[in-house]
Amino acid sequence: MRRTTPLALAAAALLLAGCGSQSDGDTGSNGKVSPAPSSHAPGTDGGACASQAELKAADDGHTVCVTKGGEVRVTLDGTRERPWKPVSVSGTALKGINAGFVIQPGDATAAYQAVSAGTVRLTSSRPLCAEPTAPGQVSCKGIQEWSVTVRVR
Repeated sequence: MRRTTPLALAAAALLLAGCGSQSDGDTGSNGKVSPAPSSHAPGTDGGACASQAELKAADDGHTVCVTKGGEVRVTLDGTRERPWKPVSVSGTALKGINAGFVIQPGDATAAYQAVSAGTVRLTSSRPLCAEPTAPGQVSCKGIQEWSVTVRVR
């Protein structure tokens, strides 16, 4: 029978203790993983309120905080075959303003000014699949929904 030295046991214990954990050398994190930097509009997902927010399709499901008097602009890029419906607003804290640019077929754009404190939900949707253009083509009934909650402070 082979004799195991204390040094080999200690090395094995250290290796096992390190399994399943990663470290980039930051000892101040106490083993917690930091979230990846956000590429979303300022004021999204619990950050400080911003005076302006630019929302895209990738912001689906996020919460945005905008200061009173600020602006929220929405640009959802669609196609003629898969168009976005106009953006709907539920709540009174935002007032529609002129978006100031021409949209392409299938896109949905909107611009709002934050007029009072409160919470508003912006929503839109579009088909998941293009409509068939000829008999016998496959179609689907799926809908892609988009929504963002806007808090005005």
